Amino acid sequence: MDIELLEIRDFLVAHHPFDQLPEDALNALPAKLQIRYFRRDASIPENGDLESELYLIRTGAVELHDGEDLLARLGEGDVFGYRTAAVEGAGDHNVSAIEDTLVYQLPAKEVDDLCNRYPPFAYFFRGKSGGRLRDAFATLGQEDNSQANQMTVPISEIISKSPITMLPSATIRETAEMMSGKRVSSMLIVDEKESLVGIVTDRDLRSQVVAKGLDYNLPISEIMTHDPLTADIGDYAFEAQLLMARQNIHHLPVTQEGKVAGMLTATDLTKHHTTSAVYLVSDIFKQTEIERMQEISAKVPQLLLSLASADATADSAGHVITAVTDAITTRLLQLAEERLGAPPVPYAWIAAGSQGRNEQTAKSDQDNCMIIDDSYDPAKHGEYFRDLARFVCDGLDACGYIYCPGEMMAITDQWRQPLRTWKEYFRKWIDQPEPKALMLTCVFFDLRCVYGEQNLFRDVRQFLLQKTRGNRIFLAHMAGNALSHQPPLGFFRNFVLIKGGEHDHTFDLKHTGIVPIVDLARVYALASGSEAVNTMDRLDVVAKGGEVSEDGARNLHDALEFISGLRIEHQAGQIRVGDKPDNYMSPDALSNFERNQLKDAFAVVRTMQNVLSQRYQR
Repeated sequence: MDIELLEIRDFLVAHHPFDQLPEDALNALPAKLQIRYFRRDASIPENGDLESELYLIRTGAVELHDGEDLLARLGEGDVFGYRTAAVEGAGDHNVSAIEDTLVYQLPAKEVDDLCNRYPPFAYFFRGKSGGRLRDAFATLGQEDNSQANQMTVPISEIISKSPITMLPSATIRETAEMMSGKRVSSMLIVDEKESLVGIVTDRDLRSQVVAKGLDYNLPISEIMTHDPLTADIGDYAFEAQLLMARQNIHHLPVTQEGKVAGMLTATDLTKHHTTSAVYLVSDIFKQTEIERMQEISAKVPQLLLSLASADATADSAGHVITAVTDAITTRLLQLAEERLGAPPVPYAWIAAGSQGRNEQTAKSDQDNCMIIDDSYDPAKHGEYFRDLARFVCDGLDACGYIYCPGEMMAITDQWRQPLRTWKEYFRKWIDQPEPKALMLTCVFFDLRCVYGEQNLFRDVRQFLLQKTRGNRIFLAHMAGNALSHQPPLGFFRNFVLIKGGEHDHTFDLKHTGIVPIVDLARVYALASGSEAVNTMDRLDVVAKGGEVSEDGARNLHDALEFISGLRIEHQAGQIRVGDKPDNYMSPDALSNFERNQLKDAFAVVRTMQNVLSQRYQR
């Protein structure tokens, strides 16, 4: 290959979708290209059908128009023509050079041939960035199938032994002998119809029989846990792990069509490349001193590394990381009540923000509040709840969950109030959506009760949903606020980067990538009156309810998973080299394939923001 063709080949391999071609196809391609030069303001092509050629910009820039509307500006490395549909929803359009431009042309029949021979190349021409993203996930998933993905492995692939069961009438001695003989740490108790009625573990035998000197001839039903939590055999192992972590249990009965199918243990999960979330949570609930809880919480970054190594989805990783935060919060509240005494009136400790949405990563501050029963008397009860909030918020900070910069925490008097005051807050924010009120709603509309009286939380949630459902004036303000966070994508489909300062030449994956999707999902969920808080759940709900198209919701779902996945990999990489994780990524850290997928994800967000704007901002 001569020097000129070699130089063209090197340019091709550096740009998508040509980087998806194998070596032999790349080597043959330069000779098939036509090099064209267009002066500024020239139409491309001068005549004929735009779709009959694929154009790759080598130098210069072009504009795509649909009638009078500017669709996009494209620069070096971008492609157009031949079914590329670079802008979501673009129909017939025309192209003109906005500066002197050099392009490589490839006839449509050559592109068709490459698409037929190389599926990874063909995915680019599906026409919509949402569809390309889904194909990108499939392509990435094919890169390394050697490591089992714990998050998508069904329980049926983990449990291998047939269930070992006893009747409730069996004696404690018989049950213990069976457990010893079978070398198991738990026993499933079933009735004559093989329906699960209880469970007994080694711990039950130690704490309820041996320690109390109980008669071994009593029926096992005397000490079993009645109606235990269960998982279905078709559930994902991740879902079982999350349930075990949240409930601080190490044994989970598995059922199939109502019948016992087996037992899942924390050890089973560990053998299948799971993270240690169950053990972390278990250790947390054993601690009585904050110093020991600090040591455990310091393992959260390693937990994130384990999840990243296991190819966990960003959504499942968020649930696991948040489960640990919930456990630390709950244990701190338990310790606070042990030190201060029982609460004088009922209360609920509420997680807000990313913890409320089950979307935390290794870098999280704390957003929380307290809803107290209306029998609360500041003079009588104020000191107790102030001291409790101080103990918990200080403990969370000591464990790495730094104080909220905006002081949106229960430690702040304003966010530690009785039920009636919280209702008044939400009434005012919704009826008078001033800028500060809209900022507060972005935090306090993403609430979840972590500890305490659930009914207090439910009362507030129902109140705010009744106020927001179908409230077009308020939703229009929320939509305007949501549109203030724009993805960092310029006219030329280039990344808009931070200039100067500590984060020079980076973009903020959280605030310009993830937050815009979170904002969109929140507006649609409030419009529908949905109780969902997790962003993925919200997108699923609003798609089914018709608030947004199923295709639009699916595209946002894929965009969020892709951007969040990059964020996790970015933070995992920082943890591996001993740096503190953050949200600032340089495009130089991405492969060409990832850069193009990220551009597609940002384009999806921008398209859905335009849809939201048209709906509420007219």
